[in-house]
Amino acid sequence: MSSFDTKIAVLLRDDLASWQRLNVTAFLVSGIAHVTPELMGAPYEDADGTQYLPMFGQPVLVFSGTADVLTAAHARALGRGLRFSIFTDELFHTGNDADNRAAVRAVPGEKLALAGMAVHGPKNAVDKILKGAALHG
Repeated sequence: MSSFDTKIAVLLRDDLASWQRLNVTAFLVSGIAHVTPELMGAPYEDADGTQYLPMFGQPVLVFSGTADVLTAAHARALGRGLRFSIFTDELFHTGNDADNRAAVRAVPGEKLALAGMAVHGPKNAVDKILKGAALHG
């Protein structure tokens, strides 16, 4: 049983290519790390004294679901007032952060073509948001 009161979860659309799943996951969790720095553990160091960057101090669970599951999860996260990161299909075709922001800004929330989202919050709230998703496997 986990000793954490919160959960970090990534939800990916189930039709993404392998490279897209990895890319989307990396981008999404960066948003969680930015807004919740207290989730970061201490820096790592090997036996030779080489130092490495810190990582999350708790697991990140990765789920997958259909486009409809993502749309519903998006709506539930909004309804619960949790902050979360999103990645839309349009971001696969942009080449920089400014274009990424413009691509998202151009589409109303209910019409976003979600490739993935990441959320952090109380376990029970995150579980309810992810209803219908399965652990990525």
